[in-house]
Amino acid sequence: MDQSKNIEQVKSEGQSKGTEQRKLKAAELIRSIEQEQMKEEFPSFGPGDTVKAWLKVVEGGKERTQVFEGICIKRGNSGLKESFTLRKISSGVGVERTILVHSPRLDKVVVTRRGAVRRARLFYLRDLVGKKARVKEKRTAVR
Repeated sequence: MDQSKNIEQVKSEGQSKGTEQRKLKAAELIRSIEQEQMKEEFPSFGPGDTVKAWLKVVEGGKERTQVFEGICIKRGNSGLKESFTLRKISSGVGVERTILVHSPRLDKVVVTRRGAVRRARLFYLRDLVGKKARVKEKRTAVR
């Protein structure tokens, strides 16, 4: 009995090593494909910053660039799945748009204003209206 247990353990260890190697190869392959799709240059910004995002929009058979300017209320994920959410008030209605950082539809991003906030998620802005929904500007020293 003791020998049969040892033989079974050796067989299961050999199988697990082979599957682990396949998993590692698959992970490396996925990582390399994701690396090709990622953008090299991207401005650093965080929640509270006012950002302009140029997005490619398809209408009918034509493709045009549309600018979406709003306050960044959150940044999320990492790697190829990294995203950010912008919020703006349009005709008295709050509009939010979640954008993938490495999306081919995202043309460029420009930070227009730095905001001074103390939170990573600014969901409380959804409940505020008018001047109360403003974010203070971050003050920097001029040298």
